[in-house]
Amino acid sequence: MRAVLWCNGDVPEPSLVKILQENATLFGVDGGARKAEDAGFDVTEVLGDLDSVKPDNWKGRSTLLSDESSSDLAKSICHLNAQGYNEIDVVGIDGGCPDHILGIWAVLTEVPDNMVIRMHHTQGMTIRFHPIEKELQIIIPEGTEFSVFALEKCNSVTIQGSKWELDEEPLSFSTRGLHNQSLGELIRISADGILAIILHG
Repeated sequence: MRAVLWCNGDVPEPSLVKILQENATLFGVDGGARKAEDAGFDVTEVLGDLDSVKPDNWKGRSTLLSDESSSDLAKSICHLNAQGYNEIDVVGIDGGCPDHILGIWAVLTEVPDNMVIRMHHTQGMTIRFHPIEKELQIIIPEGTEFSVFALEKCNSVTIQGSKWELDEEPLSFSTRGLHNQSLGELIRISADGILAIILHG
């Protein structure tokens, strides 16, 4: 099952949300639920510690996730996975302070490995790669930039079909994978650790 999570950052482009909402259920992450409703979208349920919404306004449509050891976004994704959701599109994540921004990508290391996670930004998208997937295959227009960041130490990362390639090489959290370019061919990416693949839109 697929869900859309609307976070409490900058309001995303409504046309993008409408596309994502097809055959998916829309949830709000704390204050993101209010922003989604203000934008005219029906929110099935608000998830999180509920400190940015008025719980009385969400009676019967809220779930308190009180674990303080992780962010509302991480807790919400884990909660939805327990409900049977295995594909999540996240919107409303842009903006905020630097620790919030870095925390968005850190979530990708905390959530279950059996999930497809896509995070939609104003000018692109982040796809999580988990080694359980074996290989990610994507085709993007020639000349389009993309970046690959190792979110944990990897001993073997392969990138094929792009301007700069890796062949089972080690990669850690660094700028080495910054600003690669598509050749308009099929790009194949694999690794023995979790990657954040950022596509420019």
